[in-house]
Amino acid sequence: VLMRQLGWKGADHFGISLHNAIVAPYIWHYGTAEQKARWLPRLASGELVGAIAMTEPGAGSDLQGVKTTAVKSGNGYVVNGSKTFITNGQLANFIIVVAKTDPTAGAKGTSLIVVETDGAEGFERGRNLHKIGMEGNDTSELFFNEVKVPADNIIGGAEGLGFIQLMQQLPQERLNIAVQGVAAAERGLQETLAYVKQRKAFGKAVIDFQNTQFKLAEVKTKLTVAKVFVDHCIGLHLKGQLDAATASMAKYWCTDIQGEVLDEMLQLHGGYGYMNEYPIAQLYKDARVQRIYGGTNEIMKVLIARTL
Repeated sequence: VLMRQLGWKGADHFGISLHNAIVAPYIWHYGTAEQKARWLPRLASGELVGAIAMTEPGAGSDLQGVKTTAVKSGNGYVVNGSKTFITNGQLANFIIVVAKTDPTAGAKGTSLIVVETDGAEGFERGRNLHKIGMEGNDTSELFFNEVKVPADNIIGGAEGLGFIQLMQQLPQERLNIAVQGVAAAERGLQETLAYVKQRKAFGKAVIDFQNTQFKLAEVKTKLTVAKVFVDHCIGLHLKGQLDAATASMAKYWCTDIQGEVLDEMLQLHGGYGYMNEYPIAQLYKDARVQRIYGGTNEIMKVLIARTL
């Protein structure tokens, strides 16, 4: 319900869905008892603002290709590497870093390690990247240069569990993207209905033209089907049965539909749809990244195909 409302309003400021629905669940599901007690109350109160640092300049969808390392040193680890496109990067003081604790072991050498940035020497925030949409939250470069982290900041308390943890949590992340995508598209339909009912052309309301009626009917049908599928996926998720392929179907198909719908709805606004003062313009701009983050839609199709 929260994700739908955030998608509907386009109000995901400071990456609240990332903080609540992506970052915190890693601690909830995989953290040790001590880690849960140490971090979850502070994440819930807002004392800690979360981010997850996966993407690197040379590793996006290929999580096995990350170069950031966390090398054992004394009673802790030393983290070195760089990350990019990190939501909440400018604000976060609690960052889950995807790093290699054993660069020779492939996926089995990947670990998730928490960097609490307050007072962390060697940690640096790079540029606040300028995006074409999603302007309510920041997207940043992060740099780790000999950053010392306590050993008990490895999520789950043991090395080599990171890739499995990521694979188990990514379906929920992708479902969240699908939920917000459908909600944003429904908002676009509502905004367009209000516009075409009051906008006049050639002596009559735009909604009275057959082309407008056909477009609206097609969009309403697409969104009804998408919502039914998303609700089905939510049901599977609540029962612990949402698999990677089904989540990938939801993510790619619903965000494709979101893009198609908002493009059609902007077109019905005519020139006004291209103006930032109209909500449809912001919905259109924000929608584009939905097919990129959380794993590109092309990667979603690869994941689905592997199960056939």
